[in-house]
Amino acid sequence: MNNYNFLLNQVESRVTCFEKITLQEMEDVKLMNRVDVKYLIPLHLLPAILQDAQLHYKILEVNQDRICPYETLYYDTSDFSLYNNHQCGRTNRYKVRFRNYVNSNLSFFEIKFKNNKGRTIKTRIKQPTEASITLNDESADFLHQQTPLEASSLRGNLWVKYRRITLVSKTTAERLTIDLNLTFENENQSKNFDDVVIAEIKQEQLSGSPIVEILKQYQLREGSISKYCLGIMSIFSNVKFNNFKPKYLYLQKILNQNCHVRTSF
Repeated sequence: MNNYNFLLNQVESRVTCFEKITLQEMEDVKLMNRVDVKYLIPLHLLPAILQDAQLHYKILEVNQDRICPYETLYYDTSDFSLYNNHQCGRTNRYKVRFRNYVNSNLSFFEIKFKNNKGRTIKTRIKQPTEASITLNDESADFLHQQTPLEASSLRGNLWVKYRRITLVSKTTAERLTIDLNLTFENENQSKNFDDVVIAEIKQEQLSGSPIVEILKQYQLREGSISKYCLGIMSIFSNVKFNNFKPKYLYLQKILNQNCHVRTSF
């Protein structure tokens, strides 16, 4: 067994120890209007972090699976205007995507809006499970209702696939999503980031959290790049990423550290 599979087996073992919560029970913690904070976590630290979090969180279980596959197709203009708005740090910006929640057999067309107060507002409508490169009529109408964007200018340009652990606080309105096995794809190539995990804390209002204190113990600091932006930087060579360079260098540092850990098993 290689070290990567060894680490995944450790993660899979840790998630079995959590008290479970179902999709129906999680209805009160949808957090469609929220504040969120992201972290980059080296994969080799995740088993210990999960063990520390077990006392404070329940875990979402769907069809007896606690690490659930997700498939997301992101839409943007030909000149990457939505990506560039994020890269430039513009507020009141959008992400537009199709997301397939594989285990639930549910798919949605989703719009994420980051406003100038730092809040993330997500709206969505159900969709067939087959994604299309251009928006169908229902999605186009929804886009026009929710945004100033033109549906005709958007095309699906990046698939993001991963497996997600969803933890729900036992005491507050808080969710923690942990995404691993990250893969980015377009029609020409793919890129994997197996050694790094993207975690996101989602709350109604920014407040203290057990997971923040846990992550501090591992000297992990908040602030990671979004999966969409990381995918665009990794797959497309003709985009600017000057403002992402510090985060990208931090990511490379984590990847290099994780490679060293693997070779020292």
